[in-house]
Amino acid sequence: MIDDGPRLLTIGQLARRTGLTVRTIRFWSDEGVLHPVTRSEGGYRLYDAESVARLELIHTLRELGLGLDDVRKILSGERDIGSVAAAHVAALDAQIQLLRLNRAVLSTVAKRNSSAEEMALMNKMARQSTAERKRIMDEFADEMLHGLDAVDPVVQERMRGMSAGLPDEPTPEQVDAWVELAELLQDPAFKARMRQAAEYNAADRAPEDAAGASMQFLARLVALAGDALRAGVAPRSPEAEPVLQELLGDADRSAVLDRLLATMNDEVARYRELLGVLKGGAPERPHHEEFAWVLAALRARVAE
Repeated sequence: MIDDGPRLLTIGQLARRTGLTVRTIRFWSDEGVLHPVTRSEGGYRLYDAESVARLELIHTLRELGLGLDDVRKILSGERDIGSVAAAHVAALDAQIQLLRLNRAVLSTVAKRNSSAEEMALMNKMARQSTAERKRIMDEFADEMLHGLDAVDPVVQERMRGMSAGLPDEPTPEQVDAWVELAELLQDPAFKARMRQAAEYNAADRAPEDAAGASMQFLARLVALAGDALRAGVAPRSPEAEPVLQELLGDADRSAVLDRLLATMNDEVARYRELLGVLKGGAPERPHHEEFAWVLAALRARVAE
């Protein structure tokens, strides 16, 4: 990097060899992290080959974000590079997490063209801790299931286990999903619909029903309606009746329609999608087409 020999370098020569500015080198020298070897007769600072290597180390540490105090301690041997690097990794992780949160909030604000009040609320929700998010989810589940011991055990388990999938370090997409979900969980109209769905589930369940029967019903609905759609069966046509018969038997169509309307609206579907995003997996497919087919078929017959 420098020619062999004892030749000393001025700050200007040192700057040209390292690509740093004279001002930067002088500042680091004034701060005590780069010491001159000696001074010229005119009082100018002079440096040697070891100063070049030391300066390059200082430059590298500063580029990595270390403060001058940490640089000074490393150069003096007071602290080792490994421990300082580990501390800065932790600090960088915290900064990255903060930037992700800021990005998610601003992205949502931009998409919704939110007001200042809405932005403040979203920012507050985005910065909630994992424990705070878990508390909100658990309180929602308790409110929805309170006094309804007859609700399908699988449904109860899924609802009470919602908060288990909340990430400690959410991605921007998960922060965005949480902001939207938290708004849903605090919406009185949505809570009323979810409570009604739980009440229907409890009322329709017979003591002999196996756990998970309500989930199996939904799976059968999706399968039968999907087959009808692929076969081109119109929901109002006579050909739709055997599909409903296989799905519902002799159940009161009007009562079934009321129950399905409580559990198959867009908000409930979105709620399930958001939970899927928060859990880090693929969001549950909402099956809009299949549910719409069954609802249309039931409406046509209830109206008759």
